[in-house]
Amino acid sequence: MRKKMSVWLLAVPFIYACSGNHQQQQSQQSDEAEQKKQSFLSQPLIHSIYTADPSAHVFDGKIYIYPSHDIDAGTTENDNGDHFAMRDYHILSMDSINGSVTDHGVALSVEDIPWAKRQLWAPDAAYKDGTYYLYFPAKDKEDIFRIGVATATKPTGPFKAFKEPIAGSCSIDPAVFVDDDGTAYMYFGGIWGGQLQRWETGTYQANGSLTDLKQDDAPAISCRVAKLKSNMTEFDGPVGKAMLIDSAGKPILGGDHDRRFFEGAWMHKYKGRYYFTYSTGDTHFLAYAIGDSPMGPFTYAGHFMKPVQGWTTHHSIIEFKGKWYIFYHDTELSGKTHLRNIKVTELKHNPDGTLGMIDPFKANTALNQ
Repeated sequence: MRKKMSVWLLAVPFIYACSGNHQQQQSQQSDEAEQKKQSFLSQPLIHSIYTADPSAHVFDGKIYIYPSHDIDAGTTENDNGDHFAMRDYHILSMDSINGSVTDHGVALSVEDIPWAKRQLWAPDAAYKDGTYYLYFPAKDKEDIFRIGVATATKPTGPFKAFKEPIAGSCSIDPAVFVDDDGTAYMYFGGIWGGQLQRWETGTYQANGSLTDLKQDDAPAISCRVAKLKSNMTEFDGPVGKAMLIDSAGKPILGGDHDRRFFEGAWMHKYKGRYYFTYSTGDTHFLAYAIGDSPMGPFTYAGHFMKPVQGWTTHHSIIEFKGKWYIFYHDTELSGKTHLRNIKVTELKHNPDGTLGMIDPFKANTALNQ
C-alpha cells in the first residue's frame, strides 16, 4: 500500500507538470496567434466574402474597387493556379479610406460570358463618356486565357459582356491607364499559370513552357501594352512590349527573379513620369520601374512592398483627396493562398521620385521610416 501510494504521489506532480506545460504551450500559441493578428499593417476591407487583386478607381469622387472573388472550389493546388477557380465579380465601394465598404453584389458571372469557360481572374475598370468598362481575363473553351470586356451604365454594374474576347489579347491581369490627353492603354500578361510565356512567338504554343522561357541569360518576358481605340473595346495598332531595363539601359534578364516581370501590372503617373508597377511572382515583391512614355521602356527603380502573407501579391494605386494609396491583398482571414482579403494603406512618393518601402507587417514598419 505504501509502495502504491508513493507511486501515485510521484505521479501527481508529473500529471500537474504535464498539464501545466500543455496550458503554457496553449497560452504561448494563443499569444503568438494574437501577436500575428495584430502585426498586420492594415486590416481587411471586407469579411463577408474573400477578395483579391483589387483594382481601385475614383469615379465621381467615390472609390470603387474591382477585385477577384475568391472561392473554395475544392480544386487541388498546383503551379498552374487551377485552385484559383473564381466564377464571378463583386464590385465594392467606399466614400473614404477609413469608411465602411459596400458590396454591390455580383456584377458579372462566367455564365454570362459567351466565350468563357472558367477562372475569372484579376479584372480592371475604366470610364468614358457615360459608359463603364470592365476588363477581365478568363480561360476560353480551349483553356487559353484571353481578355474580355463588358460594359455598364453604372460603376457597380451589372455588366454585359461582349460575345468575343478582345482581338489580339492574351494572358491575364489587364490594367487600363488613361493618360492626361484621354488616350487609354492596356497593360496585360502574366507568366507561369498566366500563360504569357506561351505567346512569345506571337501565337499560342499549347505545349510550351509551364514557367518562363527557361533562358536565364536572355531578356525576361515583358508585360504587354496596347493602345486602346476611342471605343475602349479594341486595340489601336499592334501589341507592344513594356520593356524593363536597368540603369545602364540593358534589359532585365529572365534569371533575375527579384526584378523581372511576373504578373499584376499597374500604371500611375506622378509629376509627368510613368510608374510601371508589378509583382515579381515567385520572389513575392512588388517592384517598380519609371519611364517617360506609357509604352516604355521603363527603368527598374526597386521594390516598394515587401512580401505579404500568402503566395500571391497584386495591387493597384490611386490618388484620393491629395494622398496616394495602394490597394493590395494577403491571406490574414483564411491563411490559405487561394482565399485572400483586400486591404489598403498609404503610398509615399519621396522627394527624389522614388517610392517609399511598405512593410505589410506592423512589427517592422519602424525600420522603413
